[in-house]
Amino acid sequence: MPGIIERYRERLPFAPGDPVVSLQEGSTPLVLAERLSEKAGLEVWLKLEGANPTGSFKDRGMTCAVSAAVREGARAVICASTGNTAASAAAYSAKAGLRGAVIVPEGKIATGKLAQALMHGARVVALRGNFDEALKLVREVVSRHPISLVNSVNEYRIEGQKTAAFEIAEALAGELDALCIPVGNAGNITAYWKGFREAGLEPRMLGFQAAGAAPLVHGRPVEHPETIASAIRIGNPARWEEAMDAMTSSGGAVRAVTDAEILAAYRLLAASEGVFCEPASAASVAGLLVHGAGEDVHRVVCVLTGHGLKDPQTALEHAGAVVPCDPELAAIERAVLE
Repeated sequence: MPGIIERYRERLPFAPGDPVVSLQEGSTPLVLAERLSEKAGLEVWLKLEGANPTGSFKDRGMTCAVSAAVREGARAVICASTGNTAASAAAYSAKAGLRGAVIVPEGKIATGKLAQALMHGARVVALRGNFDEALKLVREVVSRHPISLVNSVNEYRIEGQKTAAFEIAEALAGELDALCIPVGNAGNITAYWKGFREAGLEPRMLGFQAAGAAPLVHGRPVEHPETIASAIRIGNPARWEEAMDAMTSSGGAVRAVTDAEILAAYRLLAASEGVFCEPASAASVAGLLVHGAGEDVHRVVCVLTGHGLKDPQTALEHAGAVVPCDPELAAIERAVLE
């Protein structure tokens, strides 16, 4: 299956002869969630963005951002990240032969994401501060040096990420009433709304933030955001205005869900639907279950932004225990059957 630039080139800002840096991202599964549908009282589909090459939706935007950087002659890329952008930027810069640097909040990045960034050879800098401070600093860096910034403030990121909306529209033949999506830096909800409008659709856009990191809900930045959902632990989203426009223009809303509600949805998805996502991804499902999707909504898609293996530590802390067993048949039977 071709990557998103080849698949949707006529809808993206790339000419036929432009360089393309791709890991064959996109074309991710859209899965009907039967048990979740029964629980929610409507038809629920799951967009599994964790099936992208580095395990998150970031790859859609990164193939475009890094391809554009190569086209423009960049020798290096940089980003601030809570983890997934770092992993994706590191992978795509490695594929392109560019130097990659990522700035992450010290001690606030999930193990799987840190491992990815390091293995792909990026220079990983642990900032003694939060994501919002990191983004402010990298924006200053690129204003002083010829380095390409590949955060979601980069318009090519939005262009790439909008292709997920195209895929949903195609898979459901345009029949979609609402989209539930986690909101952190707010680039993804901005991109989905752009993609849906270009596809001639206007589903209700329902954004969900973690209660401890909910600036859009409160209408003001959160100086010290805190949540177990590290991917959306952001206090001052870069795409604030665009995200609010997506929700208000579509008749949607932005609401908060607690860490307990996120973890409950996280466990539910894994145990009842066979889908292991990272905690932040489960905010979309938690929001649907807690707040609903509003009147006249019959079919909804919940976006699951990243794979559960991105954050194995959280999974181990909130899953069942391993059962010890002696190497005997009777012991195995007791362990399995009791």
